Amino acid sequence: MGPRVAIAERGRPLGSGFSVWVNFRLIPFLGAGLIRLWAATLRVRREGFEAVEALVVRDERFILSFWHRRLFMMPLAYPFQRRNARGERRGVAILSSDSKDGERSAATWRWFNIHAVRGTASEDGARALVRMIQAVKQGWDFGITPDGPRGPLMELKPGTVALARKTGAWIVPVSLAFDRSFELKTWDRMVIPFPFATCTIRYGTPYQLPPSAADNAEAERLQRRMDELEQWAEAVAHA
Repeated sequence: MGPRVAIAERGRPLGSGFSVWVNFRLIPFLGAGLIRLWAATLRVRREGFEAVEALVVRDERFILSFWHRRLFMMPLAYPFQRRNARGERRGVAILSSDSKDGERSAATWRWFNIHAVRGTASEDGARALVRMIQAVKQGWDFGITPDGPRGPLMELKPGTVALARKTGAWIVPVSLAFDRSFELKTWDRMVIPFPFATCTIRYGTPYQLPPSAADNAEAERLQRRMDELEQWAEAVAHA
């Protein structure tokens, strides 16, 4: 059975049954299939992966933090199958808006076993943060684009730091670099690899925040680390 259309269960108007099937079943299924096929052509390398594996071995939760323009192949950065303390299947969660576009996106990523937490930082940051905290405490890791969903490009919003401080989850900055790729003409300049390119995934050193951490200082620290990874990815692309 395909992924559930969660937004329909909230009573939102989605149109006719055929429209629901096309927009929230067929399109996500085809989109996920295309991404999987595209990813299968790539030669994947990982750098700094051992430290992230060690977190999984110790059953500790972490937050993958990456810029929105690196989103397209980011599922490759999370090759884990995890369970919580009760043995329930867990993996990585993302924040997805409670809208038709958000449901279409969530339905696509669900084919990769990526769990969608409803809400957007721009509409109701406090409510979204509470839901994210709950997800981590239930055993989910989290994937965050701190400049999403609409920018400004590569400018960090506070959600990642707040989530890490309130849950004790480790922050893991991460980026993807391709030796052959192109950019979309979107606000985020989304990076798309050419088929059969080499994809290098670089993980920054995981770190935790103390409960008394100063959010502004920690945000600047994370911004620097993510900027360094972006500079590395750009150097790979133009080598």
